[in-house]
Amino acid sequence: MKRIQKLLLMGVIVATAACMFNTAANAQAQKSLYERLGGYTAVSAVIDDLMNRLIADPQLGRFWAHRGDDGIAREKQLVKTFIAAKAGGPIYYAGRENKQSHRGMRISQQDWDVFIKHLNATLDKFALAPTERNDVLAFIDSTRKDIVEK
Repeated sequence: MKRIQKLLLMGVIVATAACMFNTAANAQAQKSLYERLGGYTAVSAVIDDLMNRLIADPQLGRFWAHRGDDGIAREKQLVKTFIAAKAGGPIYYAGRENKQSHRGMRISQQDWDVFIKHLNATLDKFALAPTERNDVLAFIDSTRKDIVEK
């Protein structure tokens, strides 16, 4: 009888451990992209790096060439808020939608390709894990139709 009790107890322990593992795996899978990226601090650091690259780029810099520091800082903040909100963060984005805010800027597919090059360089710098990197790139690509005009 004691052997049966021990076997039952071992079975309960194994089942409990398996359940805990599955719960932890499900919790990770259910985290928002925002959480998986590291929250607002991480999003902010990535956007700062990316925006600095874009502004310094010979082709893309034209979009910020005649803007003051205050306007650029405001734009960075809007981008941070947009990304954080759309990635599932606890932030409300009150800015305009991409299509409206990019209309008339004449952003071409070539401009987009240069932007993606800089985005990849930024993601490399921050050593973003492959799953999160793919999710970020897929999300950013989903915005292309509202941004590229030509």
